[in-house]
Amino acid sequence: MESKLFKEYENQLPKRIIEDIKEAVPEKFSESKLKKVLELAREEYVNSLAEPGESVGLVAAESIGEPSTQMTLNTFHFAGVSEMNVTTGLPRIIEVLDGRAEISTKMMQIYFKKPYSEGKDIKKIAESIKETTLREYIQEISIDVAEAQMSMTLKAEKLARVDIKPGQIIKVLEKSFPKGYQFRPSKDDDHTIMLKSTSKEDDLNNLYKLKEKVQDVYINGIKGITQVLPVKRGDEYIVVTAGSNLKDVAKLEFVNFDKTVTNDIFEIERVLGIEAARQAIINEVLKVIDEQGLNVDPRHIMLVADTMSGSGTVLGINRYGIVKEKPSVLARASFETPIKHVINSAISGETDYLRSVIENVMINQVVPTGTGIPKLVVKTGKKAKN
Repeated sequence: MESKLFKEYENQLPKRIIEDIKEAVPEKFSESKLKKVLELAREEYVNSLAEPGESVGLVAAESIGEPSTQMTLNTFHFAGVSEMNVTTGLPRIIEVLDGRAEISTKMMQIYFKKPYSEGKDIKKIAESIKETTLREYIQEISIDVAEAQMSMTLKAEKLARVDIKPGQIIKVLEKSFPKGYQFRPSKDDDHTIMLKSTSKEDDLNNLYKLKEKVQDVYINGIKGITQVLPVKRGDEYIVVTAGSNLKDVAKLEFVNFDKTVTNDIFEIERVLGIEAARQAIINEVLKVIDEQGLNVDPRHIMLVADTMSGSGTVLGINRYGIVKEKPSVLARASFETPIKHVINSAISGETDYLRSVIENVMINQVVPTGTGIPKLVVKTGKKAKN
């Protein structure tokens, strides 16, 4: 809808809000009603703004800190899949805000393009995504002491399900063990692989050691994804995984990468950039808060995410992260290890300009926030001579 009223409010409301109102308002809408809508939107917008000098950081800290003390839930696991534990509640919030590069339970939600999102071959696709070692394809393994050779019988049904031939497994084994061993299919059974040492000395100890090593050889799937679980979300099927590998999942042509997500914020930063990592911090914290049935204004979480990602890389809220980046010596010293910060700054001759709250509190000055922001300068006249 087009109206002259929109121009009147251009300087009073952000452009995005005006565009949203234009789209939402029907064509046949009276000017008086539109003015009322715009006026209500302006009031809401003005009320949502922070006052100049308001301690937004302190308000955000209290708003997130108070409800997070009510959280008790530690983890939950997917029914029937005991390995797929997911860290939730306060431990997850601590993980995100501390900026931990290695999190306790990495997971992904992989979305698919049609027709796979409708359930076509979903189990086969899930199995092809999972990182699989030779151990999972072996039905039986035995060592012939007299001949000093080993035979591995493979699961024909499982190989057929993921469309892998025994010949392909032999090639993988030859790459993994290029010297000292010979791999060949058995004459009696296509799904049995024979392994024999090519060295002159047949050491049975080495053969027994190889028996364990062979089983851990990577065969197929995406490295890092240890468990997969197809689930239905609404009208579409997705695969929830234990483990994460965003870069390799993006290469799969049947994956809808626009919707696929991981809970590993540092991996998001590496693959998609800092803006995506900032949004991931917001999403992860809001997700935990919503699961707990708590209510925190998203703007507080956005402020925390901005602080963590403002330097161009994700930094945790600790002495190794954003505290280390603070320009004030006294602010850094107030957090942890004060002597180290004071000595290092004294050696380098650092100057503290006392621009934030912490350092002004430490030296008993008026803090530059709230009513402490305005500075009154009075020009006094010269006293008249008697």
